[in-house]
Amino acid sequence: MKVLIFYASYGGGHLNAAKSIENCIKTNYKDIDVEMIDCMKYVNKTIEKVTTAAYREMAKKAPWAWGRIYSDAQKGPLAHITTRSNKIMAIKLLKLLREKKPDLIISTHPFGSQMCSYLKRKNKINSKIATIMTDFAPHDQWLVGYEYTDYFFVAHNKMKDYLISKGISENKVFDTGIPISENFQKQYNKKEIFDKYNLDESKFTILFFGGGEFGLGKTRTVQIFNNFVQETKNNNIQIIAISGKNPKMKSAFEEVVDSNDANSTVKIIEFSNEVPKLMAIANLVVTKPGGLTTSESLASHLPMVVINPIPGQEEENAEFLESKNIAVWIKKSNNSKEIIEGLLNNKEKINIMKENTKILARPNSTRDICDILFKN
Repeated sequence: MKVLIFYASYGGGHLNAAKSIENCIKTNYKDIDVEMIDCMKYVNKTIEKVTTAAYREMAKKAPWAWGRIYSDAQKGPLAHITTRSNKIMAIKLLKLLREKKPDLIISTHPFGSQMCSYLKRKNKINSKIATIMTDFAPHDQWLVGYEYTDYFFVAHNKMKDYLISKGISENKVFDTGIPISENFQKQYNKKEIFDKYNLDESKFTILFFGGGEFGLGKTRTVQIFNNFVQETKNNNIQIIAISGKNPKMKSAFEEVVDSNDANSTVKIIEFSNEVPKLMAIANLVVTKPGGLTTSESLASHLPMVVINPIPGQEEENAEFLESKNIAVWIKKSNNSKEIIEGLLNNKEKINIMKENTKILARPNSTRDICDILFKN
């Protein structure tokens, strides 16, 4: 059986979801030939380069503009333009599909699904199509050409209900959760992890993701980070701060730690591929609400403090998480110090948020998706 996994380089979530699926197939299904392809890069490298760069710049410097595009792409004129442009690019994709002859196409980005469903409608391909939606709120761009898509995998049951309300057959929609690394299913020796990072096992541990792919909201992030660091003085609290591939953020974090004389209670890490281990020892996570990080936090049963969501899908994710009493969203207009103090002094609320994560957690999401696709 030949399987192609299409993703696009707009944010890391689509790629990481694709990688998790690819790894699961290679590990557990030896008779399947699987290949991952950036579908946008394939159809037009120039367009892909320009559009991904534009997305990064817009998300970083004019997030309101991305929010407007996101909204217009749902039902405005841009929805039709996007659909028409994808038809043109689909013709280029056809060359690849004729060469590879996949039995199944899995897409973690709506562009891949749209192009393939268009080709299927035109009887150019007869592959099965699976769409993996990588956010906690639905967007109709994912549903373009749904009649020709065989599987939809969504983050939770409410999204499943939405897709069914749009006319999609119930037996095509599965609320498996967003694919995450199978490392989130492992049991870790927590003492070893605490010792490795020179942390105190008895303290309340906060995992603070501050770098972000685009270095979003640096000033606000540093202010919120400072509020958390100040709490380590009087409370039994320690912080693991991940600055990401963002030297300016790392430098700003170090200044905050030094000015608060908090080197013994705050550990700054530039980049880590040990996130499952760090989440295993944490009691609370502070992060942007991207689909993947949110799924990982839920799988680790971590209450969340949400900061700097990009207008559009991330704000919708934040609203959803807050409505389920899993996250506290610190908005621009909020007094962050007040909210943080109130939360950290309310252990009962944190415990309730932790319990609520169990309702939405899907630690087996990747394996469940693969079982549905390959065990029929």
